[in-house]
Amino acid sequence: MRSRPVLRGAALVAVAVLATSCGSDSSAEDAGEAAPSSSSGAFPVTVATAFGDVTVDEEPARVVALGWSDAETALALGVQPVGASDWLGFGGEGVGPWAEGRYDEAPEIIETLEPSLEAIAALQPDLILDTRSAGTQERYDALSGIAPTIGPPEGAANYLTTWQEQLELVGEALGRSEEAAQLQSDVEQQFADTAAANPQFEGTEVAVGAYTSEGFGAYVRGDARVDFMEALGFTNKPAIQDLAGENFFIPVSDEELRLLDAPLTVVFPIFVDPAEITGSPLWQTLPSVQQGHAVVLEDETLVSAFSSGSALGIEYALENAVPLFSDALAG
Repeated sequence: MRSRPVLRGAALVAVAVLATSCGSDSSAEDAGEAAPSSSSGAFPVTVATAFGDVTVDEEPARVVALGWSDAETALALGVQPVGASDWLGFGGEGVGPWAEGRYDEAPEIIETLEPSLEAIAALQPDLILDTRSAGTQERYDALSGIAPTIGPPEGAANYLTTWQEQLELVGEALGRSEEAAQLQSDVEQQFADTAAANPQFEGTEVAVGAYTSEGFGAYVRGDARVDFMEALGFTNKPAIQDLAGENFFIPVSDEELRLLDAPLTVVFPIFVDPAEITGSPLWQTLPSVQQGHAVVLEDETLVSAFSSGSALGIEYALENAVPLFSDALAG
């Protein structure tokens, strides 16, 4: 069952998307060792992070992936973590359907916001991935006391490590930089091909938002969803972007809802029924809704892919979300 911790303050509303699951505290005795099948890099390797250089002496055989999408990124590079955090509450192996079937044995699921140090230590990791998380010194110090830990890159804000930076960091730590670079190139080519097939996206303003029990909000540049849209050629609505501060989610009051009006409006529900958006009289007042230029992402799998910020999730979203955007612009 998903755990939904209560998060206080408007600055933390967006993190509700992340904190949807808590891992088991069960013993790691049954967690099998998942040694990488191959490595394209010589060890030791040194990885530059926000907390300084981290040296990985030998090819890691027992990896614990704690950061948002770290497990999916490791799997995409052919490495199966023995422990992982399930940020988007998938259950089971803790990854989206686009990454299913890549484990020989399911990992031990570890809590997200406050991971159990005892559960992690019991897995006897030789590498911890935490490239997209709260990124605090306290969290890093606690984890690095267990095993070499790859935190966020220098200059990255909390939870805002890009999928490209994540690929680079994880690839370096696993000795798979060549594979990571190739996957990044493949995904960027998919973006380019999709944008070329949809020239109407270029320069079109978009408002990307979410609806929770506390109301509407909008995302700003640096968030994976806005970055996804801008990689397709869209431009995040300037009136929203002008409000960007240290947070990647801006609460939008009922009185300010016109802020979400744009040539294309994309929203999705968080912990609420999509009907609470589509059936809202207030939502129906938006010109973009009245003109058919609004998309409510109702499918939970698609919402998770759009929010994942992982190479594998992005590929799924490109295939399944882009047609919805194209249809809305033509509506």
